Amino acid sequence: MNRTRLLLLGMFALLVAGFVSLKIAGIVKRSLATAAASTEAQVVVAARDLSVGQQLTDSDVRLMHIPVASLPQGVFHTLAEVTGRGVVLPMLANEVVLSSKVASPGEGAGLPSMIMPGMRAVSVKVNDVVSVAGFVSPGTHVDVIVTGNPTSNSDAVNTTTTTVLQNVPVLAAGKKLQHDAEGKAQDVPVITLLVTPADAQLLTLASSEGRIQLALRNPTDVDRKTTQPVRNGQIYGLGTTPPVRPKKVVQITKAPPPVTSVYNVEIIRGDKRDVAKF
Repeated sequence: MNRTRLLLLGMFALLVAGFVSLKIAGIVKRSLATAAASTEAQVVVAARDLSVGQQLTDSDVRLMHIPVASLPQGVFHTLAEVTGRGVVLPMLANEVVLSSKVASPGEGAGLPSMIMPGMRAVSVKVNDVVSVAGFVSPGTHVDVIVTGNPTSNSDAVNTTTTTVLQNVPVLAAGKKLQHDAEGKAQDVPVITLLVTPADAQLLTLASSEGRIQLALRNPTDVDRKTTQPVRNGQIYGLGTTPPVRPKKVVQITKAPPPVTSVYNVEIIRGDKRDVAKF
């Protein structure tokens, strides 16, 4: 009898212990979930790969919970904040959408949304040579070199080549706003560059008054080099300055003084004679 009672008491104790353990586990789990929720934030991420120039829709983005400590600056917390904006920098799937990667509200999509405030987009005509065999594509950086005659004299000795702009971003090649994923050359008639208003004037003048050439840069090379204009004579080792032409000597001869006519008049007074000159 005592043995049976002890077994029943033991089983009852096990049931109570199991029930209490389940309750405690539930409480701990809920506490951990609450703590995790308090350290995470809901942010907008790309639902798939996004290319430059496209306009975001609800299907292009989604929400994801990310630890608050890992959040970068410029995140969005609702889909309504990003839908309708244009993409200015490419994004991969599940990448956090940042304010620096999308256009401002109301700017739409396409090339205009990629022009930062205070900057201008200027297109220049190119060929295979000017566009570095077609490898000048969106996202690359170039230097602009111009060759022309800085004087009114058409003599070839005054032909000069100089670098007018350095480290200029390329916005578009033709109508393409996206860099070729395989790095292939693109045969396009125009290249669109991102420049300041002052540089836009300089670039327009250079393309109209001379022949421009684009020099492709490594995107990590941001240093500006000090360059000197190169004249035609330097190619042939004639020095850095154009030869001095002999000046024409103009001789000025003075006109002779005018000849004054002299008249002699003889005056007779009795036996006296006088001569007067007029």
